[in-house]
Amino acid sequence: MFRRRTISQLIATAALLPVPAAAQGGRPPSRIAFGSCADQAQPQPIWDAILAWRPDLFIFMGDNVYGDFRGADATKLKSAYETASQIPGYARLRETVPHLAVWDDHDYGKNDGGVEFPYKAVAKDEFLKFWKVPATDIRRTRDGIYTSQIVGPPGMRLQIMLLDVRWFRSPLKPTDKRGAPGKQRYLPDPDPAKTMLGDIQWRWLGNELRKPADLRLIVSSTQVLAEGHGFERWGNFPLERQKLFDTIRTAGANGIVFLSGDRHIGALYREAPPGLYPLLEVTSSGLNKVYATAREPGPNRVGDLLAAANFGTLDIDWPGRRLTLALRDVQGDVRRSLAIRFDELRGAG
Repeated sequence: MFRRRTISQLIATAALLPVPAAAQGGRPPSRIAFGSCADQAQPQPIWDAILAWRPDLFIFMGDNVYGDFRGADATKLKSAYETASQIPGYARLRETVPHLAVWDDHDYGKNDGGVEFPYKAVAKDEFLKFWKVPATDIRRTRDGIYTSQIVGPPGMRLQIMLLDVRWFRSPLKPTDKRGAPGKQRYLPDPDPAKTMLGDIQWRWLGNELRKPADLRLIVSSTQVLAEGHGFERWGNFPLERQKLFDTIRTAGANGIVFLSGDRHIGALYREAPPGLYPLLEVTSSGLNKVYATAREPGPNRVGDLLAAANFGTLDIDWPGRRLTLALRDVQGDVRRSLAIRFDELRGAG
């Protein structure tokens, strides 16, 4: 229990809190679990496996409830949160494990929703309430719910950035052939006026990436690297995806791993953009929502899709400077994994 209480001093058990400068020299988490897509109306047995793995930290990556709504009273979203709060495993994790959270479309309030959703401020209020975000948290005074945290001393410094890819995101370009392979719902839109993050969040991200860190987790509720499908992903706005790579390169930010959800499948991805080291992505979805018949090309995927309920894990060997990424099933068994050295996540310079 001593190790868990120490981590809890660094990362709040109910929400992301600013870490005092004196605490930033403490030991960072070495066992991080994460997941997305938990339908409160369906059984959620996977929490037992997650708790048995004993994570130092859990990251909720969106669709933490399914509460789409169409009026300012947000009745369905409020009901979804209330139901989720009564699920035993979900509640135990929130009570006993330090955790961070960001939303996706179904806890934002609209399927595939973006900047156009008229009730996003209402959804934000409910998000902040459910996750017990303190009154002093900066997310209460700016648009969106993006945020960042750095924990650990030099040589063991972990940065976690949670992006908001809903609040500012431009409307998507509908497909011209719904359901067709690679064009299921949306087409890539090269319009330079379209944005994923919005100007303010882009500036914030650029500044965050310039801060010193040995390992950086960028949480995007929608997939960043994945290719080969026409559902939501950063590739819907190819110029924005390239801007993300350029922002990383310009900042000289080493040690990046992307975590994503949304898709109701699990998968690992690897991409090596020109002038950058290999970027990795772990998609973990869903905790109880499964796209069991998923079939899609994976030109930059590492291994097969995992079309089963799953959660992701990161084992960080700080002294050995190694990272093991894994996807685990409802029994906690490893179904996909990838190990990499910190040195492989660095630019040539």
